[in-house]
Amino acid sequence: MSPLVAFLIVLATVAAMELVAWSSHKYVMHGFGWAWHRDHHEPHDHALEKNDLYALVGAAISIAMFALGSPMVMGDAAWTPGTWIGLGVLIYGVIYTLIHDGLVHQRYFRWVPRRGYAKRLVQAHKLHHATIGKEGGVSFGFVVARDPAILKRELREQRARGVAVLRETAD
Repeated sequence: MSPLVAFLIVLATVAAMELVAWSSHKYVMHGFGWAWHRDHHEPHDHALEKNDLYALVGAAISIAMFALGSPMVMGDAAWTPGTWIGLGVLIYGVIYTLIHDGLVHQRYFRWVPRRGYAKRLVQAHKLHHATIGKEGGVSFGFVVARDPAILKRELREQRARGVAVLRETAD
């Protein structure tokens, strides 16, 4: 496989992972997987959350793809793109950890962005946390952040329809 093709597979996987993350966040974490995700939406003083188990799921997917691409593991059945897909999942996991856990929730470092896309990411995710419970909500992605003004309007509409219960500080 050419280095260009491998690079494109990694890039495509990183981009696709935002779609995977968005859909799993909206439909799994805020659906049947709420038991693991709930503590992420509630105040606590623990260093770790049950929600961190989702990172282990992502790591397992990456490791499985590396294994599928490894001739040492799979022999002649090795699927070369697996290695590059595994690398793309790993890179997305690092980006997620730095942006979501680091920048937004400040678990690893303290920096409050004053402008630009980093500020928009923080605002969008704080609006995601503006609801109480798993119902309703906005901004389920982790790297792509929509305009906070639009997200606020969507939250108000959800509240008016009875879909979402907003925290006191949400408006």
